[in-house]
Amino acid sequence: MVDTPTPPQTQNEERERSRKISALGALAPFVRPYRLLLVAAVAALVVTAMISLTLPLAVRRVVDSFQTGDAQLLDQYFIAALAIAGLLAIGTALRYALVTRLGERVVADIRKATFDRVIGMSPVFYEKIMTGEVLSRITTDTTLILSVIGSSASIALRNILLFVGGLVLMMLTSAKLTLMVLLIVPAVIVPILVLGRRLRVLSRENQDWIAASSGNASESLSAVQTVQAFTHEAASRRQFADMTENSYNAARRRIRTRAFLTTIVIFLVFSGVVGVMWMGARDVRAGDMTVGALVQFVIYAVLVAGGVAALSEIWSELQRAAGATERLVDLLQSEDPVTDPVPAKTLAEPVQGHIVFENVQFNYPARPEVAALEGVSLEIKPGETVAFVGPSGAGKTTIIQMILRFYDPQSGRITFDGIDLRALERDAFRRQIAIVPQDPVIFATSARDNIRFGRPDATDAEIETAARAAAAHGFIAALPDGYDSYLGERGVMLSGGQKQRIAIARAILRAAPVLLLDEATSALDAESERAVQAAVEDLSQGRTTLIVAHRLATVKKADRIVVLEAGQIVDTGTHDALVAKGGLYARLARLQFTDGLAAE
Repeated sequence: MVDTPTPPQTQNEERERSRKISALGALAPFVRPYRLLLVAAVAALVVTAMISLTLPLAVRRVVDSFQTGDAQLLDQYFIAALAIAGLLAIGTALRYALVTRLGERVVADIRKATFDRVIGMSPVFYEKIMTGEVLSRITTDTTLILSVIGSSASIALRNILLFVGGLVLMMLTSAKLTLMVLLIVPAVIVPILVLGRRLRVLSRENQDWIAASSGNASESLSAVQTVQAFTHEAASRRQFADMTENSYNAARRRIRTRAFLTTIVIFLVFSGVVGVMWMGARDVRAGDMTVGALVQFVIYAVLVAGGVAALSEIWSELQRAAGATERLVDLLQSEDPVTDPVPAKTLAEPVQGHIVFENVQFNYPARPEVAALEGVSLEIKPGETVAFVGPSGAGKTTIIQMILRFYDPQSGRITFDGIDLRALERDAFRRQIAIVPQDPVIFATSARDNIRFGRPDATDAEIETAARAAAAHGFIAALPDGYDSYLGERGVMLSGGQKQRIAIARAILRAAPVLLLDEATSALDAESERAVQAAVEDLSQGRTTLIVAHRLATVKKADRIVVLEAGQIVDTGTHDALVAKGGLYARLARLQFTDGLAAE
């Protein structure tokens, strides 16, 4: 449970980042491909701003024409004012359409780029960040950026143009009154700069807590059965509530600061306008300016004041978007220690599946003081079936992860058909591997699509053949819609054994030269295990097969059994040879087989 309202970043990092409003510049590469759309949007914005600035001129003519008594001239001025209003309406609609389209397009590209980046990151990356937080950045943070590109930025630019243009025209209308207005500008700008920086810090803190609560909720909901089984609902509710309250408190501080800023700016701006109007009224009475000129000046003053007030509010939106941009840039620029080489070597065809470990030393980044693999040297010949056994934490699953190059060894190397894995593109050799993981993943789609995940171009007939080989056809056919039945999120409609058979069918369909089985039959009943074991034996013919298992019955027929303990290879041999030899494997066999003593 969270005890203190400290966001998931250090305060030093917050202070350093709080000055980086230039972070919005990181959006430039995403906007650049659509520069023609951007130019059109800016052009529409400039035109509408210019039209807005001509309206006071028309109003001045109308007001001054009251004194001339020329009805025809008055009608012409009103018609001109209506025409200007019509152009303003069309230009504003065009600006909205162009800017909104640009924002949606850019944000869609940002979301795709971010997902493209994180989906290829190695497990090292996900040891440091929760998937729920990543999802929050892809959704919540990009929504903030959308509001800036699709709205706030154009409004800001429009108000800047109105401010500058209005100021120039105010000067041309009355230099004296304009100088009076300029005296209050520093009083408005200072609080915007000072409080704006504070707003950005609070905005990022608010976003960080939202991301943290999203990650916490994602983790709890993905394991909801475990949470309920251990009656942990109350603690989970408290933890999520604490994070949500911290997010709310940060938002409340941000809102309070922004409200205070808005109050100061609007009061100063419109106080200045009132003062200027008072002085202008005195000039009209003195005959130094016409009523129309005063009305024109007041309208320009209101436009300028409104522009400044709008900028003060938009500034906080830009601050929030800058924080969101930083968080997305963090993902896009995250360093992954596992990368593809340039240029990469190419596997010779046909792929043999010859795997060699050469004095491999590996420590997980999260546990650098404990060796997961220590000086492992092993050759797995093409077409050989090798089983890995040993107590929990011995390094069996680590072997599988290293072959898939989820991690790189600290020393030594792993070769695939004689080529160091680090010299190959990961996609190139992973396409030659099929895996049945210890915890099979079932996607929220149909049974057919879950199996087809192993080979997207497979036919329905090939999918059914793979399902039959994995002893999965029977229960799939019994589902309401057969192979088209929706399996639910994480396969909630299936039992553990059924999930595992779907995963096995997926691997069978892939028909890769290397097959990795990580506790592939651990959740199967005896009858299904025998059927799947027969399928695996058929599938492993002519393929390099690596089997990780605690149940030694599944590895008795392996060509070779490798015994691991504390990250080291302590023995190798066939089942019978290892049992006869004694040692760790014999002890494990004695615990699992009733004929273990006789075999010894």
